[in-house]
Amino acid sequence: MGRAVGVLGGAFNPPHVGHLVLAQEALFALELDELILVPTGQAAHKRIEPEPGPRVRLELARAAAADVDGVRVSDLEVAREGPSYAYRTLELLLDELPGSDLTFVMGADVAAGLESWERPERVVELARIAVAARPGVDRSVVEGTLARLGSSREPVTIEMPELEISSTMVRERVAAGRPVRWLVPEAVAAIIEREGIYAGARAGGGKENA
Repeated sequence: MGRAVGVLGGAFNPPHVGHLVLAQEALFALELDELILVPTGQAAHKRIEPEPGPRVRLELARAAAADVDGVRVSDLEVAREGPSYAYRTLELLLDELPGSDLTFVMGADVAAGLESWERPERVVELARIAVAARPGVDRSVVEGTLARLGSSREPVTIEMPELEISSTMVRERVAAGRPVRWLVPEAVAAIIEREGIYAGARAGGGKENA
């Protein structure tokens, strides 16, 4: 068996404590050797708005993960030209980490919509799918999606505390001049304040920008 590696992608606009809790729970529940955060470069099917820039979001993700054991950040998508596709990211990670056993970590709401992705059958071929439970999304919906994509492995459920926090919430609080301490890692808050990210901007977006 190769190394057990988890992959957690997203805009990380900005990364918040919910992302780190999910990373922690994935490392523990899936017995991973490491978990890699992959900030989106150029989003393929959505707008990242407000967009501070892929390099800024990469810096924020690196700041969030700097002192977290077992977690690192990859610039695969930010450094690559063109739209970011999960299947291609997984292919490149396997080139970088030959023999590794990849697990793609995502929320149940995201997993339920996997069929709309670019080459989703390739995603489930390359990686096991691990799903963090989300209110209102039944496990059977996710199982049905993966079955239609030809997955030979059932999704693994990651149980985690319910945290009512999102990147949208953080952006809205910053735009309104409200504090975000304890909602994001201190290093992330410091960069947001120093660079004036999100201040006075329309927070916009929803779960897809988390």
